[in-house]
Amino acid sequence: MQRSDLGQLSAVLDEEKDYVESNRPLLRDDEKTADSESQVPGRTKEQDANRTRTIAYLGMYFVMNLSLTFYNKLVLGSFAFPWILTSIHTGTSALGCSILLLFGHFQLSRLTLREHFVLIAFSFLFTLNIAMSNVSLEMVSIPFHQVMRATTPVFCILIYRVLYARSYAPAIYASIIPVIAGVGLATFGDYHFTALGFTLTLSGVVLAAVKTVVTNRLMTGRLKLPAYEVLLRMGPLAAMQSLLYSVLTGEFSEFLTYVRQGQLDGNRFMAVAGNGILAFALNVASFQTNKLAGALSMTICANLKQCLTIVLGAAFWNIRLNAVNGAGILLALAGGAWYSSIEVRGRTQR
Repeated sequence: MQRSDLGQLSAVLDEEKDYVESNRPLLRDDEKTADSESQVPGRTKEQDANRTRTIAYLGMYFVMNLSLTFYNKLVLGSFAFPWILTSIHTGTSALGCSILLLFGHFQLSRLTLREHFVLIAFSFLFTLNIAMSNVSLEMVSIPFHQVMRATTPVFCILIYRVLYARSYAPAIYASIIPVIAGVGLATFGDYHFTALGFTLTLSGVVLAAVKTVVTNRLMTGRLKLPAYEVLLRMGPLAAMQSLLYSVLTGEFSEFLTYVRQGQLDGNRFMAVAGNGILAFALNVASFQTNKLAGALSMTICANLKQCLTIVLGAAFWNIRLNAVNGAGILLALAGGAWYSSIEVRGRTQR
């Protein structure tokens, strides 16, 4: 990512500080309505509707995320080109949003040149986050990588605290601890890493937190872009960047050989196409869930998804779990349930 792109993104994030109130126990980006407005007739019904919609999107995001994880595993078994697959995911998302735009499901906003630069910077952030995760995974063990990624909620909180002077209720902080500890126990295994691997993994965790927060700010801050529009504008850029990375790493030349040898038959083509369509649906659900539930909730949800992935992996691929792994899964799920109950109670009180 270029320094100018980082500067544009940082400047817009700094401007968003004026839109965020501080020192609210369970503060959310898009919840800045005065307390007096909560007494307006019909407000309770509106809150109930929003809460129901948020829960519905969280459910869709969770199911689709798990489904795509296992779908990716199946596809990559015979189509071992992760960067090309990432390009297909982002490109299909942009294509799907273009079709929705054509049929009038949303309208494009009028953006300034600076705001266009912000979206370009975001596309670099999106791609860099994936690249950092993939590169670091080659230098550390998978259990260590999973444990480090589980700390993303901590960095998400730190970003909000430093940039927006935001604090959460003590119960929120407490509920995150069993989630992170549970993932650590659930993935407990052979922890090994190099100094460079640790640095890159930590950088990837920070980037993941920044990406989640920036995604939320693009849709709830000053720009208030629809999820479809963010994907439409960001998707082609991220697809080209992923494709370029596949060229630089030699993956694209291997793909051309794969095609020339006739290995990309009709069945595999349909499998990859279906994978792209599911990725489009997941990206829409992910961005919309981020907008409604908030960045922190997304990171908690990602941790719980790790645990359920382990459970399903044990069921379908005969992955052996010991007592420590099982206790970790239960602890993480209990922490997630605790966090959810606090969020629901907080929303009801607002």
